[in-house]
Amino acid sequence: MIFEQLVDEVIDREGGFVNDARDAGGATRYGVTEAVARQHGYLGDMRSFPRAEAVAIYRRIYWLRPGFEKVARLAPAIAAELFDTGVNMGVGVASGFLQRALNALNRQGRDYRDLAVDRVIGPRTLAALQAFLTVRGASGETVLMKAIEALQGARYIDLAERRPANEAFLYGWLANRIG
Repeated sequence: MIFEQLVDEVIDREGGFVNDARDAGGATRYGVTEAVARQHGYLGDMRSFPRAEAVAIYRRIYWLRPGFEKVARLAPAIAAELFDTGVNMGVGVASGFLQRALNALNRQGRDYRDLAVDRVIGPRTLAALQAFLTVRGASGETVLMKAIEALQGARYIDLAERRPANEAFLYGWLANRIG
């Protein structure tokens, strides 16, 4: 299944316990911040945060709740990108990138109507994605991916410009999360 592969990749990339003072996220293990772990009932030391709990949080909060598993039925590569972006930037940001990209690629509404960029993947977003893929064919998913990654890259640069401490992470974000 696609989720198992994606979560393994994220956990491998995020690594074990990290508490970098420059990172606004604070203490993390497997990429799950202490704040998120606490919101989901974990009370222990983050150095001991279980991998199984990280996987459960990723499935519930970063895969099922935002509807990325529904996107995966239509465009697995897009779903993978949304999942990874959601883990790193938030699922609302990732969903908004998809909606913005679909709006920009609908040829001024000829292929499907513009979406409200509400950062929620619902029936209209899924219908627009299906219409886009039908009209654009196999190359459509590749172009849509480029549009989403362009938005993501621009946001990383903006984050580094607004918070100079983020410059320490910019190279890695661009190297590991774009393209």
